[in-house]
Amino acid sequence: MDTDSRERDYEYTTLMNMLRVSVSKHLLNEHFSLVWANDFYYELIGYTKEEYEILYHNQCDSYYSNDELGIHDEEDWERLGGVVTKALEEGRSGYSNIGRIRKKNGEYALVQMTATFVDDYIDGCQVSYTAMTDVTDIIQQQREQSVTYDNLPGFVAKCRVGGEQGMELLEANSRFYDFFGEGDALFRENLKQNADVVELYRKKFQSREAVHFVARCINRDGKEAWLQVNAACLDSLGEEPLYLFLFIDITNETELRQMQEKLEKQAQELKTALRLAERANRAKSDFLSHMSHDIRTPMNAIVGMTDIAKSHLNEPDKILDCLNKITLSGQHLLGLINDVLDMSKIENGNISISNMPLSLPELLTNVVTITQPNIKARNQKFAVRLHDLRHERYCSDALRLRQILINLLSNASKFTPSGGSVTMDIAERAGEDALSVYLDIVITDTGIGMSQDFMEHIFEPFSREQDSRVDKTEGSGLGMAITKRLVELLGGSIRVASSAGEGSTFSVSVPMQLDNMPPMPLRFPELKILVVDDGEDILEYMEQALREFGVIAECTESGAEAVSRVGEARRKGADYDAVILDWKMPGMDGLQTARQIRKENGGDIPILIMSAYDWSEIEEPAKEAGITGFLQKPIFLSTLCYGIQKYVLGQDVVQDELPTYDFTGKHILLVEDNELNREIARELLQQTGAAVDVAGDGKAGVEAFENSMEAFYDLILMDIRMPVMDGLRASRKIRRLSRKDAAGIPVIAMTADAFAEDVAAARQAGMNDHIAKPIDVQQLYRLIARYIS
Repeated sequence: MDTDSRERDYEYTTLMNMLRVSVSKHLLNEHFSLVWANDFYYELIGYTKEEYEILYHNQCDSYYSNDELGIHDEEDWERLGGVVTKALEEGRSGYSNIGRIRKKNGEYALVQMTATFVDDYIDGCQVSYTAMTDVTDIIQQQREQSVTYDNLPGFVAKCRVGGEQGMELLEANSRFYDFFGEGDALFRENLKQNADVVELYRKKFQSREAVHFVARCINRDGKEAWLQVNAACLDSLGEEPLYLFLFIDITNETELRQMQEKLEKQAQELKTALRLAERANRAKSDFLSHMSHDIRTPMNAIVGMTDIAKSHLNEPDKILDCLNKITLSGQHLLGLINDVLDMSKIENGNISISNMPLSLPELLTNVVTITQPNIKARNQKFAVRLHDLRHERYCSDALRLRQILINLLSNASKFTPSGGSVTMDIAERAGEDALSVYLDIVITDTGIGMSQDFMEHIFEPFSREQDSRVDKTEGSGLGMAITKRLVELLGGSIRVASSAGEGSTFSVSVPMQLDNMPPMPLRFPELKILVVDDGEDILEYMEQALREFGVIAECTESGAEAVSRVGEARRKGADYDAVILDWKMPGMDGLQTARQIRKENGGDIPILIMSAYDWSEIEEPAKEAGITGFLQKPIFLSTLCYGIQKYVLGQDVVQDELPTYDFTGKHILLVEDNELNREIARELLQQTGAAVDVAGDGKAGVEAFENSMEAFYDLILMDIRMPVMDGLRASRKIRRLSRKDAAGIPVIAMTADAFAEDVAAARQAGMNDHIAKPIDVQQLYRLIARYIS
């Protein structure tokens, strides 16, 4: 070292020692290695520099834990390390911490450590300068003062009174914070609540007089308390007085006069609660016996459609129709099973609501397909009527909206006698802005109705009206309770109007966001179409809809009148381009009308039949009657456009085609312990062109990933509940692997654990997303495409 360097080092050391404060220089490595320290550092801990180097090799972690000397201060060391690590992670320039440090004589000192991170580096490690001050005496004085405060009959605070804040909390004893919580937020909130009381004594505060008053406050647990406040002026801070406040809880004395009243009220509430508990217990005891009918209905459909499909193996269209109905019935069965779980999730606030694009025609088709068999079995009339629908695609939760409609329609049909009617009216009205609307849904039945007393309880779980006419009508007793909660979760409202023996009307209003699909641009101005239906509402709607396409529309309520008009138009040489007939009409129904039109005018006029009932039930006789095509009610603009294009103009069009997915070249690791589930998932994935490897448990899944080349797998599908190692542990292990792709590979939970807490646990374990079993294939494909396309 040259002369100048020695002189600079001497000056630096002298300056550090003149500060009479412990100053040290450390490396920010795992040992927090000591590079240099002034004399006061060694004086503070009681060791000489030579002793410290020999015993601890200038490594602070060794100083805090030395097995040879029997020293074990790991908790102090870990606490300090946590402070340093947090400061570095948050990008701060240093830290300040009060901690315990051991001296050579075995005693401990409390020190204030103030550190600064600098841009100097030694062997790649950043340098930190730390100043330590012994604050043992100061802390002891504070503790003694706290003990004195704690011996007082209440709790104590020192406040500056006046200024912009009105009253500023400076310090307080532990009992004060036990009542008001950490910080001064709740204290200030209570000040606002008692501002009128404080204002009464403002002049006394200003003149530094003693003040006494009673205040009603809320403690950290949200409980109300009455406090006797005694304040005395201690000193002044500038121009403002410094007051010592003593708070004494006198709640019991204040409320003593009200206690008898409360006891009597509580006794009455307990009696009421007991009656409600007994009622709920009886209702839940009947729950399983009431479930059998609702579960058997979709099960019968699944079994029946399976048998029908087996007997039509050479008819792909028939098999596809059966499979679609099996799928819908399976989804409905799953919905019934989930009813009980839904109530639990709703009560606990764990149910989730999505906001995804939905097709209203597709949603209503599903609803009608599921509910129609029961309505038909009861020989009831069923109609769906649309009013002022300007859009067909919205953003909301399709699953929950469908569940609401199915519950309401099933309930209406269940309590309507044979020969009655169930009607669903759907209208659109303007929302709060240009991108939102309200769907108003009204479901009306001609059933047995409800008493006014029961209407007050209809949305309560397990509620059933005591009526001999419905004693044999089975159900979970949860449908209406779930429906109301779901409507409210969607931001909507539900009302019911009913009278005993006069049917019921349920009115639902749900806000919907508009999907950004462009409006339908097609027009058919050269066409003239005759519409035949015995319902005035549907004729008005169809006439308006056809005119939107530029079609000349004529309407009649009579099949016989339709035959006459078609014949007259032919004689004048002005044939209709198509006739649209309702199936169910009084007098001459749709099929009879079609036969007569064909008999008198030949087979060249396209005749479409529209119905809310299943096309497969009338397909054969309809074709024999000369029907050209079928339109499923309710008739949307897209439904009508599709029918005109395909059956009237003879264009080759595809309606509502599902998106296709191509994952060719992608490698997916499927971790699933159930062999059947593994086979199904693997087949579904391979249909998209993806290469799929499988593992039977979490441990095997981790090993498969670990043994693969980096970036070989594009995505992992992981079950949660598995033997050997579950999916959560497996995901954590994968994320901790020392591979470049371990942190970034998408991991999706594919599991029957579908509660909100399950989704949260999956994300905490390092998973990117979650899909619940049974798997919705399109949802699975969409989810995979989001991460690997």
